[in-house]
Amino acid sequence: MTPEQLSLALFDIVTARIERRRAAGEAVPDGAVTIADLALERPRNRDHGDWASNVAMKFAGRLGTNPRAFAAEITPEIEAIPGVASVDVAGPGFINITLDVAAAAEIARQIVDAGDAYGHNDSLAGLSVNMEFVSANPTGPLHLGHTRWAALGDAIARVLRASGAVVATEYYINDAGNQMDNFGLSILAAAKGEPMPEKGYPGAYIGELAKHVLESAPNLLELPLDEAVALARDLGYLKQLEEIKDSLERFHVHFDVFFSERTLHAVDPTTGRSLIDDAADRLRAQGHVFEADDAVWVRTTDFGDDKDRVLTRGNGVVTYFAADAAYYLSKKDRGFTEKIYLLGADHHGYVGRLKALAAAAGDDPNVNISVLIGQLVNLNGAKLSKRAGNIIELDDLLEWVGADALRYSLARYPADSPLSLDGDVLRSKTNDNPVFYVQYAHSRTRSVARNAAAAGVERSAFDPSLLSHESETELLGSLQEFPRIVQKSAELREPHRIARYLEEVAGHYHRWYSQARVLPLGEEPISDLHRTRLWLNDATGQVIRNGLDLLGVSAPERM
Repeated sequence: MTPEQLSLALFDIVTARIERRRAAGEAVPDGAVTIADLALERPRNRDHGDWASNVAMKFAGRLGTNPRAFAAEITPEIEAIPGVASVDVAGPGFINITLDVAAAAEIARQIVDAGDAYGHNDSLAGLSVNMEFVSANPTGPLHLGHTRWAALGDAIARVLRASGAVVATEYYINDAGNQMDNFGLSILAAAKGEPMPEKGYPGAYIGELAKHVLESAPNLLELPLDEAVALARDLGYLKQLEEIKDSLERFHVHFDVFFSERTLHAVDPTTGRSLIDDAADRLRAQGHVFEADDAVWVRTTDFGDDKDRVLTRGNGVVTYFAADAAYYLSKKDRGFTEKIYLLGADHHGYVGRLKALAAAAGDDPNVNISVLIGQLVNLNGAKLSKRAGNIIELDDLLEWVGADALRYSLARYPADSPLSLDGDVLRSKTNDNPVFYVQYAHSRTRSVARNAAAAGVERSAFDPSLLSHESETELLGSLQEFPRIVQKSAELREPHRIARYLEEVAGHYHRWYSQARVLPLGEEPISDLHRTRLWLNDATGQVIRNGLDLLGVSAPERM
């Protein structure tokens, strides 16, 4: 029996009890009962049962009774649910439920039958999400900070999809503004063999880009300065963006959309207007735009921002906020219910202005936009990039540590916690390395399956009542939790819950492996116990594999 099946049975009991009281003429307040009201929890102390419910405390007041009395009232009906071994009422009205062995162990077969779909749910069905993250300037290689946002953003997108949401992952390319002109000046200076300009970009990669630009445009140095800067900028930009995309793909991070900031500034030749112009008009039509001090403003303080924001300065130059407004409205126009921004620690001030912008655009800032702020990360032992000079580059990290160790470790912690990782631990092949510990558990399940096949043990029989060993009870209990963990991770946008859960499953599996045999010893005949344990072994491998996939981490067959 799965937690979902047990919750549905409780739902039927509670709703029937409420309707019975209404039919008897009792005054029962209106209010729909939902499955969420019947959510079950795993007791911290397994002696208290397999599942616990606080349903009596939720509904006793509505029914004019006390929680313990209501719990006692519905206990006989819960005990009558097939697969329930016993029910105990504890404390102020907690209902502790113990399943019989066969009912609890049935989950092993359900997991194997579900395969890659196990853990997926429809709790966010109907939600359309735009997930924007990384969005590094295309003026240099990706570094360690970008690496954290890439791992977190992609993992969040994966758990959202696993919970039924439709997700588009998006990279906003900051390819407009002064930084791009400085980028072009830097490349041109390197091509000429001249010193870097005052606000130029240091690093050997600029020299590499200059070489590429000269190969693509041999006449570069013969052009007028403005034309040479523009050409160096655009050719260097395309090459650097290509390298960024390649680094992300090698990190197993795929973006559905690369959105160019330039498209917001581009003037439509038929209308003579840009998307930024249109955004200003739309906000003006909403009544939130005003003019003061020779500038055009949005009154974002009406929506909780700490100050009003300028759209256009007196000299006619549009601001970054104007581009932010046009970009948000682009996402809104593309039909996304929720726009998620994952920003770095230095962007904390953007939270208020983006939420105010959403409200000014007619959206609910508590529903239609989420701004997640990630904290800084450092990796002990990592060396500064030889190409970039002053950063730890993603490509170097991939070569030194590997994509799996990086992705798992960066997704293992909440985004809002500063993070310090030990490179030597991440490279180690020991249980001190969390990703190795989990991946090794998966490879062990595959090794057991291969050895079982060689010994003639197959999944030709399944008797869940045989899975009665204490280590099996613990392992089965943790496997049942996976769908709830996925759902909670998606709801809270916290993929680290998946990683911590997988480590728990791996621990239970390693203990079970040492105490319960799938293969017969010596001349021992193959029995249904061996066959049934193979189901449990394969179910565990499936759960670990599914969980690692949600983190973008591989599940090795051998280690």
